[in-house]
Amino acid sequence: MLLDLFESAAEVESQPAALGPGAVILRGAAAPTAAVLLAAVEHMIDQSPLRFMTTPGGYRMSVAMTNCGAAGWITDRSGYRYDAIDPLTGRPWPAMPSAFTDLACSAAATAGFSDFRPDACLINRYEPGARLSLHQDRNERDFNAPIVSVSLGLPAVFLFGGTQRSARPRRVPLLHGDVVVWGGPARLNFHGVVPLKEGHHPLLGRSRVNLTFRKAL
Repeated sequence: MLLDLFESAAEVESQPAALGPGAVILRGAAAPTAAVLLAAVEHMIDQSPLRFMTTPGGYRMSVAMTNCGAAGWITDRSGYRYDAIDPLTGRPWPAMPSAFTDLACSAAATAGFSDFRPDACLINRYEPGARLSLHQDRNERDFNAPIVSVSLGLPAVFLFGGTQRSARPRRVPLLHGDVVVWGGPARLNFHGVVPLKEGHHPLLGRSRVNLTFRKAL
């Protein structure tokens, strides 16, 4: 059984990693390379700045976003989609660093998806109060590839539901360095993040960075 958010990190790490068929948590898997990952994030933000995107319904997202890789996920009044060009800069998105690719492929293989090769990485920055409502990742062309999600910085509560929005989601505490992988029967599960709580992290201050790797094209 997953632990409550308020239990200690050591207790959390002792729990089983399975979230269900096709979904696992790899506790601390990204921690050893966190400094390298965050340096790469800063480099990519210099090329394609973070921005608050708008949904087709006109809602301004509370999470600041950018992308790297062959395609980037964007949303505006025209809809949700992937595009090879950053609409803010008019240039291709920054190339995906090898540290990103290595981590994503390794995590996916550990979870049983050895053929995963991401071509897109969403870079999301959460500050206190930012949230992500329940949704499915449906803009990719092939649902056979899993999603790999890396948490860095402040702890968060990840909501992981079922294939129907009405299914009550689990509340999964995520700590710095945790990686969640879901695919196969869990590929279209609804998921989200509850509003981030105030806090301070040694590397990221009062923020959380999430890297979400996908096979988009």
